[in-house]
Amino acid sequence: MSVQPETNDRTAMRVHPELVAAFEALPRNSDPYEDIETARAGFHEMLAAFPADRTGVCSERFDIPRTGSGAATDGGRLAEGGTLTDGGTLTVEVYRPEGVVGTAAEDTGNTGSAGNVLPAVLHFHGGGFALGRALPGQDRVAIELCRELPAVVITVEYRLAPEHRYPAAVEDCYLALEWVAGRAAELGIDPARIAVAGKSAGGGLSAAVALMARDRGGPELACQSLCVPDLDDRVGAGSAADAATDATADTAADTEGALDARVLTGRGVQSSWQHYLPEGTTQAEAYAAPARATELSGLPPAHVLVCDLDPMREAGLAYARRLMDAGVPVTVRNVPGAWHGFELYAPDTRVAKEMTAHWTGQLRAALHPESPAVV
Repeated sequence: MSVQPETNDRTAMRVHPELVAAFEALPRNSDPYEDIETARAGFHEMLAAFPADRTGVCSERFDIPRTGSGAATDGGRLAEGGTLTDGGTLTVEVYRPEGVVGTAAEDTGNTGSAGNVLPAVLHFHGGGFALGRALPGQDRVAIELCRELPAVVITVEYRLAPEHRYPAAVEDCYLALEWVAGRAAELGIDPARIAVAGKSAGGGLSAAVALMARDRGGPELACQSLCVPDLDDRVGAGSAADAATDATADTAADTEGALDARVLTGRGVQSSWQHYLPEGTTQAEAYAAPARATELSGLPPAHVLVCDLDPMREAGLAYARRLMDAGVPVTVRNVPGAWHGFELYAPDTRVAKEMTAHWTGQLRAALHPESPAVV
């Protein structure tokens, strides 16, 4: 089946046949930074209109001071309905399968051995470092991972750009990792099976936290799961618009990825980095853009998932190759004919279901080694 777009757009011509209808129905992209508060409010209104199914999952919110060791008074528990702003504390939400609360010793009378506790996933949300935060108790990715793996999943409400530029977000994510590892027994977590995972900006934050944990002698990670990760501040720096007027426009389209106003483009990626990095930055640090790291050995096993029409695809594949060359175990998956975030618009397609199943399966294989192999 071929696509018959109204224009001769190369992106539309390359869309997977199963995704054509969803692609053609996409609205034109708008710049969220023109009014970031309105963009966030609109996102939360959309989430509120479609509440997540929490069947079989419970959650509890905690606050963590950003000073000292991260130990919070009285365990840092938030009162029901309590809210915190981005200031001196970091909010995390701990999702777990119902019936699995506290340590294994508390729940079963056993001694809390690894066989009676669950692995943990620190989930860092996407959204260009500027939005994407779920409503309390409503993180769909966390809920699904909690049920499907199973695992204790910790969502991290890291500080958002442009109000809080690098290194605020990544330091929050690393603080959350230290907090989780330090309270593994209390949370019913096996400290030897902790993973970091995220999509888009969350994937970039996951890679950065893995670097920080290695460099700082922090908690050892079982794996880093990088889904369509935002790893490199150089993506889109040449401007897709300029490339399109050049004699090499066809080549630029293939290299740049999606060049349609309805999907993420290199210019959109650049806008995100311009609002995330400190003003005046000429070259990002490695903890901001992990693709800038010069040494990748000693990192945890990685799974890297990319999409054909994503401007960040080449940077993701290049990072995966460099990890391999550094001796890090890596698995890679490319989703053909798909754009960045396509699964949000076409969740019921086979392509989206296979992508989600593969991403979840790779995490399950890393955290439950006894589980069947992922295909």
